[in-house]
Amino acid sequence: MSEYLILIYEDEKGYADADEKLMNEVMEAHNRFAEQVVEHGATLVGGNGLQPTATATSVRGDVVTDGPFAETKESLGGYYLIEAADLDKALEIAKLCPAQFGGVEVRPVMDYS
Repeated sequence: MSEYLILIYEDEKGYADADEKLMNEVMEAHNRFAEQVVEHGATLVGGNGLQPTATATSVRGDVVTDGPFAETKESLGGYYLIEAADLDKALEIAKLCPAQFGGVEVRPVMDYS
């Protein structure tokens, strides 16, 4: 099994005015996704949501600035680390990942063995 990072990129504005109903639906979708990873023969190693980009601090060399490095419509909002048999299986699982206001990116984790 190899490790893959599923990066969730979404437009933060979609959540800025979200009501409790929407937030509950999003949480239910992510809980279901965790179940689906296992149902598809993979392992959920970890994952987290991230605070909004307004809380970010960027470091470039020795220069530290408030905010994200780049202003974009979609920003990294969270991630899942999974173990899957191969990239095709990881992509199958990534298609199930909730990203109502954007999409996901799948990247293999480097193997240094």
